[in-house]
Amino acid sequence: MVELKKLFEPIKIGKMELRNRIVMAPVNTYYSEVGVVGNRLIDYLVERAKGGVGLIIVESTCVDWPVGKAGICPLRIDEWKYVPAFHNLVEAVHQYNTRIAIQIHHAGRQQSIICSEGQELVAPSEVACLATGACKPRALTIDEIEGLEEKFIIAAQMAKWAGFDAVEVHGAHGYLINQFMSPYSNKRTDEYGGDFEGRMRFPVEIIEGIRAATGPDFPILFRLSADEYVEGGLTLDDTKNIARKLETTGVDAIHVAAGIYESKPSWWARIFPVMSMPPGSNVHLAEEIKRAVKIPVIVAGKLGNPILAEEVLEEGKADLIAIGRPLLADPELPRKAALGELDDIRPCLYCNEGCFGSLNRFWSLRCQVNAAVGREREFEIKPTTKVKHVLVVGGGPGGMEAARVAALRGHKVTLYEKDEKLGGQLILASVPWFKEPIRHLIEYLENQIRKLGVKLELGKEVSPTLVKDLKPKVVILATGATPLTPEIPGIQKDSVVTAVDVLAGRKEVGQRVVIIGGGQVGSETAWFLAEKGKEVTIVEMLPTIVEDMNMASRYYLLAKLRELGVNVMTNKEAKEVTSEGIIVESRGKKQTIEADTVILAAGSRSNKRLKEELEGKVAELYAIGDCVKPGKILEAIHGGSHIARLI
Repeated sequence: MVELKKLFEPIKIGKMELRNRIVMAPVNTYYSEVGVVGNRLIDYLVERAKGGVGLIIVESTCVDWPVGKAGICPLRIDEWKYVPAFHNLVEAVHQYNTRIAIQIHHAGRQQSIICSEGQELVAPSEVACLATGACKPRALTIDEIEGLEEKFIIAAQMAKWAGFDAVEVHGAHGYLINQFMSPYSNKRTDEYGGDFEGRMRFPVEIIEGIRAATGPDFPILFRLSADEYVEGGLTLDDTKNIARKLETTGVDAIHVAAGIYESKPSWWARIFPVMSMPPGSNVHLAEEIKRAVKIPVIVAGKLGNPILAEEVLEEGKADLIAIGRPLLADPELPRKAALGELDDIRPCLYCNEGCFGSLNRFWSLRCQVNAAVGREREFEIKPTTKVKHVLVVGGGPGGMEAARVAALRGHKVTLYEKDEKLGGQLILASVPWFKEPIRHLIEYLENQIRKLGVKLELGKEVSPTLVKDLKPKVVILATGATPLTPEIPGIQKDSVVTAVDVLAGRKEVGQRVVIIGGGQVGSETAWFLAEKGKEVTIVEMLPTIVEDMNMASRYYLLAKLRELGVNVMTNKEAKEVTSEGIIVESRGKKQTIEADTVILAAGSRSNKRLKEELEGKVAELYAIGDCVKPGKILEAIHGGSHIARLI
């Protein structure tokens, strides 16, 4: 059993004592239509409090609605009428010995007219935000700056009145306070710009005002991008001076993050770390900030592994560990870690699909591996009142999740998988080194269903006759999909293989490779092969590639393809495979791309044969995942979880 002593050691931030050093980082949810706390948000945060986290920091909450909003529908704390609902949240979380803070926020220039509901954006200077594509903001007047300071101060007063244990001032990621501190975005020449003291005036006056309004014992946290990773922006040396200034002004803890939305794509992902990034990406920054101040330092950035978190604390690189998305994947992470049950922690993939990807589409927060996020009450796993024999066909993510939840409910579950190993398409998806977290998901799901006593039949294909012999009450089909083969001349040549063949190691590829299909599968296969020294070209019919990925992961992947020299050809249709390579056509013009190997990554077709054969012959027949419609891990796991709760 791994001992995690430091992670579960109490600590004080100012006068606030925490039972452990695990902080739930602020994660925007869009669980409120009009900025008011409701039962959905309370259930979601209470589940994390039950799971054993020491401190919850509630998501960025708007102090100046609507011009200061972060996104389409964040929480708001700009009027006293919102205090009662916040108090309900605080009381619910406090029942589980968890402290709770709220992050107060203003977006400034880093948002869009859609989010600001048509109102003109404001900022320290008339510098447009390149990341959002927003129009040039209006520079704030002195009176307006003082008015915004007052809004932050009143918001902190409301937070204390609602019962929050602390307040966090959002000074990171290119939002308004960060905009004032940074020479990249603050071009003012008056008392709120120019030199270090001028650029720090806005946050300093906010902190001083909050301290005066809330008293000496109410903790103030400050979230800081320790490096903006943009030319002309704040560097680590700058932010060490900022941290010292904040400490002397009255801040009780520094919450270290990194990056702004205008950072280079490979660095921008530090705000939303992607699957391929190394863990603990901001630890070196926190270590330097910690050397500069005496107050506690919180560090965020891909630290969901409790063993790594323990090492960071033991080595004195930070005082507390902020975890966001891993607590979406498994709200019981702290409790399981404390008990040494590390194998039972559902892993975060850092895929950004259900979290950032959903918010980017103006949807509410979800999680690719945890269907219950935001539906904690609805998706509570309750024991069945009638035990049934459940047959699950297919051992991919959807099938394993269906088996797991059905077994948890008390059903008798048998899972058949035609291959000798569980995992389905996840096995091949986890082959590239940069997809390693997917392997952890396979291991987690397999470990859980074995522990729950699910009967496994591997290497056995299911037929209607077998189903008839087994006589299950319920059949859940998770038979997946097979790669599509486009109907073009020459497609049967020996030089043509599928991405599945390549990742499975069944086919060798030559030096010059053309990939037909620029979706996620094709583009990640291009990355995989380019790193092996292959000359790779992607051919895509659409105007852009990787449109099926969330923005954070997509930007990072595109940057990697450019870095590796992958040739991307869009608006081109594959017309014929020849002995020389492949002929493509665009606007009536044809050209030949020389290739030793042509790889097909043009989508998948659902395996529906067994479903069609069993319809009308089984009392309860369900289909989930790719065998319904080719999709992502999210659709498979959510579908399996949903059906298993119904039966």
